[in-house]
Amino acid sequence: MSSAEKITRDANGKLIVPDHVIIPFIEGDGTGPDIWRAARTVINGAVEHVYGGRRKIEWKEIPAGEKGYEQTGQWLPEQALEIIREHVAAIKGPLTTPVGKGIRSLNVTIRQALDLYACVRPVKYVEGVPSPMKHPEKINMVVFRENTEDVYAGIEWQSGSPEAQKVIAFLRDEMKADLPETAGIGVKPISEKNTKRLVARAITYAADNGYPSVTLMHKGNIMKFTEGAFCTWGYEKAKESFAGITVTEDEVYKKYDGKAPEGKIVIKDRIADMLFQQVLLRPDEFGVIATPNLNGDYISDALAAQVGGLGMAPGANIGDKCAVFEATHGTAPKYAGLDKVNPSSLILSGAMMLDYLNWTEAADRIRQSLGETVKSGNVTYDLARQIPGSRTVGCSEFANAIVETIGRMEDDS
Repeated sequence: MSSAEKITRDANGKLIVPDHVIIPFIEGDGTGPDIWRAARTVINGAVEHVYGGRRKIEWKEIPAGEKGYEQTGQWLPEQALEIIREHVAAIKGPLTTPVGKGIRSLNVTIRQALDLYACVRPVKYVEGVPSPMKHPEKINMVVFRENTEDVYAGIEWQSGSPEAQKVIAFLRDEMKADLPETAGIGVKPISEKNTKRLVARAITYAADNGYPSVTLMHKGNIMKFTEGAFCTWGYEKAKESFAGITVTEDEVYKKYDGKAPEGKIVIKDRIADMLFQQVLLRPDEFGVIATPNLNGDYISDALAAQVGGLGMAPGANIGDKCAVFEATHGTAPKYAGLDKVNPSSLILSGAMMLDYLNWTEAADRIRQSLGETVKSGNVTYDLARQIPGSRTVGCSEFANAIVETIGRMEDDS
């Protein structure tokens, strides 16, 4: 009989993580099984080497995506969501989502059904990874993307449908809006409550991890009552709950001669299109970025491109009750089963999961060893074709190389 236990919380909401813990996983579609096997190898290897058997993970599979449909007739069975709620932390590979038709995004559904309101995406350069930037080492940002509303709320109606025509008629007749009769209609909700809890988590993260600033990214010059309100509410939350540790950029220039006081986090905002330019030209001026859903999707992928692409970008969806860690890229079905693709996104997401469990020693060792493996030149095809003198290895071989590096580091420590 297994001695593994679930994660629980104490009366104050703090995680209680047993040394032998059950963690659910969703293998994913397309290349999901390939990268999941690699990620599991690395996570298990790090936990074993660092803790010497004192801690370990028992993995519990959740049927979802194509496998869930085959087994249950549902792409995302309610049982899958209940297992995540019950076990608090889970990890997943990429899931299939058709474009313009068919089922709704399973990724979005998981986030909204579990109220995982903060999509957290760290973007930091791994030495040796090819980059289009002259100084990719300056990139060290963490995007906090609001996960539950904005256009991702899924409130939309197809062009020509009775629902769209009804909404158009209301907007024309009652609100005096001028729009075509054949328009498709979508609604963009952004709320004070959801904005403030996202910004609070972003500021807390900056304080806990030594980031000097939190930037509110928005398009409030155009969408004044949604994205503009996001910006306003973000500043309000900083003042309401973090006055002792924050200062606005405006105050820095007016009161402190342009230099932030020691120990203060600067709260600033940038128009979305301007920020895309500034993270290219002056990346070291930005640390944590808090933003509505769609902006966050765009900026996190754009930043990932600066450090080598989505294959190197981890991600987490975190709420007050549970969290799901995931690869940030798609399923790449043409490579499914070939043991070929780069598993680094899911491996690094696994490191984020270990951070969440407070198993930070193993998490740090994964990140260090992945970097050392890349520098050794034994890399998957996507990196090898850009690194002169490198050797192309498969997905599983790359994972095994990381575990070997972890072992060497433990022997040397």
